[in-house]
Amino acid sequence: MVPYLLLGLSFGYVVALKPTCLSTQFRRPGDYIIGGLFPFGMDTINLTARSEPTLVVCERLFVDGLIWALGMKFAIDQINNSTSLLPGVKLGYDIYDTCFEPLAALQPSLLFLTRNGTTGIGVVCNYTNYQPRVTAVIGPHKSDLCLVTAKLFSFFLIPQVSYGASSEKLSNKELYPSFYRTVPSDKKLVEAVVLLLNKFGWNWIATIGSDDEYGRGAQELFLRIVGNYSICVAYEGLIPTDLTDPKAKIQLKETIELINKTKVNIIVLFAYTQPAQALLKQSISMGLSKKVWIGTEAWLFSDIASSTSNIQSIGTVLGFIMKASPVPGFQEYVADLFTSVQQDEFCQESMESYHRMASGGLGTACKQCDHISLHDILPILSRSQIQPVHVAVHSVAHALHRALGCTHQGCPKATIRSWQLLHFMNTFTFTVNGQSFRFDESHGTNTGYKLILWDWKNGTFTHLPVGDYEKSLYVDKSQIHFHTADQKEPTSECFRECKPGQIRQIKGFHLCCYDCRDCPENTFCSSKDSSTCTPCLEHQWSPVRSTRCYDRSERYLFWNEPLTVALLTLTSITLCLTCLTAVLFFKNLETPVVQASGGDRNLLALSALALLCLSSCLYIGKPSDRLCTTQQVVYALCLNACFSTFLTKSLEITLLTEFPRWAPTFLPWVTQRRAWLVVALCLLTECLFCFSYLHLGPDGLRSDYKSLRSEVLLVCDTRSWLAFALMHGYNSCLAIVCFLCTFMVDTPGKKYNVARGITFAFLIYFIIWIFFVAIFATLKTVLRAVTQISTILMLTLGILGTYYIPKCYIILLKPDLNTVNYFQNSIKEETEGDSQ
Repeated sequence: MVPYLLLGLSFGYVVALKPTCLSTQFRRPGDYIIGGLFPFGMDTINLTARSEPTLVVCERLFVDGLIWALGMKFAIDQINNSTSLLPGVKLGYDIYDTCFEPLAALQPSLLFLTRNGTTGIGVVCNYTNYQPRVTAVIGPHKSDLCLVTAKLFSFFLIPQVSYGASSEKLSNKELYPSFYRTVPSDKKLVEAVVLLLNKFGWNWIATIGSDDEYGRGAQELFLRIVGNYSICVAYEGLIPTDLTDPKAKIQLKETIELINKTKVNIIVLFAYTQPAQALLKQSISMGLSKKVWIGTEAWLFSDIASSTSNIQSIGTVLGFIMKASPVPGFQEYVADLFTSVQQDEFCQESMESYHRMASGGLGTACKQCDHISLHDILPILSRSQIQPVHVAVHSVAHALHRALGCTHQGCPKATIRSWQLLHFMNTFTFTVNGQSFRFDESHGTNTGYKLILWDWKNGTFTHLPVGDYEKSLYVDKSQIHFHTADQKEPTSECFRECKPGQIRQIKGFHLCCYDCRDCPENTFCSSKDSSTCTPCLEHQWSPVRSTRCYDRSERYLFWNEPLTVALLTLTSITLCLTCLTAVLFFKNLETPVVQASGGDRNLLALSALALLCLSSCLYIGKPSDRLCTTQQVVYALCLNACFSTFLTKSLEITLLTEFPRWAPTFLPWVTQRRAWLVVALCLLTECLFCFSYLHLGPDGLRSDYKSLRSEVLLVCDTRSWLAFALMHGYNSCLAIVCFLCTFMVDTPGKKYNVARGITFAFLIYFIIWIFFVAIFATLKTVLRAVTQISTILMLTLGILGTYYIPKCYIILLKPDLNTVNYFQNSIKEETEGDSQ
């Protein structure tokens, strides 16, 4: 084929100096006429200044439109030469220029609707038997034009088959019942583009459409579908299609500036060739950084790459084009035609056939075509997709074949109304060049798409196939070399896919643009699309970034904990020490040292300390309301029993040292048997306070859900601070009285001093309580129970160590001091020393 084209090209150079008759090749008579609407030209002249309904003229040739029109001519000539499709029937054609303008397309469309053989449109009530000029119409290419012309042809039910209009609006069979197309609708294309974005993880993009039906419709569909895939559109805009408008350049500049501000790396462009090329040129001139441009067949297959300087600086260009097979014999046909139109004899015959058809006043479809050579169209001819035009013509021919009832012997030349073809176009499958086609429910064909890449290898530009899309998207990433330094796909993310347990936190002004934030502790997120974390119930917990909540386990001081074992060991030692002291005092009850220390009242104090030691076990294990109450009552009563014995001894010392004159009167009440009355009175008072505590509000069990991360802390909670203060405050008052009564007593040299032991015992009590209050208030764990046990043990050991152990030392190791004489002299000197 290539040598054949080169031969035709060489011949074309020789005779290209004189005009050809190519413009007369687009009108031929026949038994059935098929109308054609093709964009031979573009850039209409003075359209905005048009004040009279004159003919719309195009300024320059659009080569792609010329090749598409030649594709229709080739298909009809092929059918006329066929002995199987329409044998004995000759198809004619009447092709006109649309200039890419609805105004230009309306005039030939109205001509097609005129009554056959006339230039007038009949106005009748019933158009069933109306015979228009054409049997069917091929074209036009753009959706804008089809939306105008399809309403006209649909009223007459004339089959109209477009080879390029992809607007989803044209799928409405109620509005456009006779409209068909041999390309997929924009909905399929948009789905492919969205899947491509999703495939590469690009979710921060800009989308631009041309300000026409194709651009607006495709962009509207894109914005509707893209939201289902969590893709954020940073910018959406339209670019002008009328580039002669003085405001067009300003709009293009503003568009590039806005894109630059968004910092997106991906731009989806739905536009035809001219506005797309204008935008790309503007981006190059303004120095826009390299992006990934995702395009469509509307501009990807144009001459932008070859006609725009420095086009490689825009970045990477990917896009979808319709899958279309090459049409066998078409390029040879065009080469032959360009050779023939330069021959006088051929042109004479063509002119005669051209004039045999009434034009209805319309002139030549393509005046510029007479001044173009095969050399001029060869680059576009090699890449132009003719199959949609070829299939469109064959769809009408196959419908006509069935409507006429053709056989292998021939076709009857019967009168066929245009509307009669619709039934056959809707229901039958037809074959073109071995490939089957059928119009679907929306009157379109879906042959799928190819994903192509603009590729420059060794300075040569090619459309490199890198994937396809039919029912699913396939991308060969190894074939795609991006503009980045490592040639890997660039990132363009406004957000990342949130992981389980994360929520979307919107950032900036874009509602679909967000950061992923972990759900904090004790909250969860079960859905990836959620924007808030759900709090767990009070009895539950969850770690950071959780998808569910878990039940809290109970926490208290367990019996088998190492710390508990250590405390129990220390408790046992303290209890043993207290019991040994009590046994020792009981055996030496009548000795001077025991009598001087309080006599048999010491046994009550030591018994109370032993019971206090045992009460530490109440703080171990699972607490309850009853246990919490028992803890405080036992502690208060045991401590009161101990302190009341110290009170009688402290008062005795005070009377002897500070009030010797009153001693004979009051001393019997704090010594001997009457001292038990004071002890009993103190215990009775404490019992009253304990009763008030139980009545006003005893401590109860409280579940603390805030202190521990994953556990519920079971603690004893004070419900009445007044009752609590009265009960424990009374013991503190006794401690203060005892301390004040003994701390000012002087110490005789080398003599036994009962007062000093009491002073140190209560000094330790105050120190322990100060530390206890400070530590207990700050602890929020099981260590609170440990602190309480430790306080009890330290207090017991403190009293033992400061008051009772020294006396045990005298009993066991210094028996020579344990005499009546020693203690009497000691008391006497103590009294005398204080009196002076």
